[in-house]
Amino acid sequence: MPRFVALLRGVNVGRAKRVPMADFRALLASSGYSDVQTLLNSGNAIFESADGSTSSHAKRIRAAIDESFNIDVPVIVKSAAEMAAIQTGNRLASIATDPSRLLVAFTGEAGALQSLAGLASLVKPPEKMLLGEHAMYLWCPNGILESRAAEALLGKLGQSATTRNWATVTKISARLL
Repeated sequence: MPRFVALLRGVNVGRAKRVPMADFRALLASSGYSDVQTLLNSGNAIFESADGSTSSHAKRIRAAIDESFNIDVPVIVKSAAEMAAIQTGNRLASIATDPSRLLVAFTGEAGALQSLAGLASLVKPPEKMLLGEHAMYLWCPNGILESRAAEALLGKLGQSATTRNWATVTKISARLL
């Protein structure tokens, strides 16, 4: 059965937008998804579904979260094949000495991904940015909090995206197999 990952944007950061992972797993199971697993507390859920596109799953999950938790949370869903392509497409992984400082930005649509190209002007050496076919990658060797590009990506400029560090991306991908 096809496997997917749902990535929630901006949950469980501070007191706003709290989505307990046990409740999130139960919500997905009650919505008809199977083999539901969550990873970490940052809104990552792996699940199986016999039918539906990534965009239809994202809309369905977003509506269920809004109804159950009374919060509107952007949801991006990627298939196992898309996650494999995202891993393969990361040409910055070979230079990243700390996977927690390598961000991967996910979007639900290619147009939203292309809109992240404007962040390039904020990238200052030794930082590096790569706009790939399926994701945007940002290497912040001096730390994410020190990067103006990362700040913009995590803020308003990146509202159409959600980010995970490379360590989390590899953990998600390993569970999708």
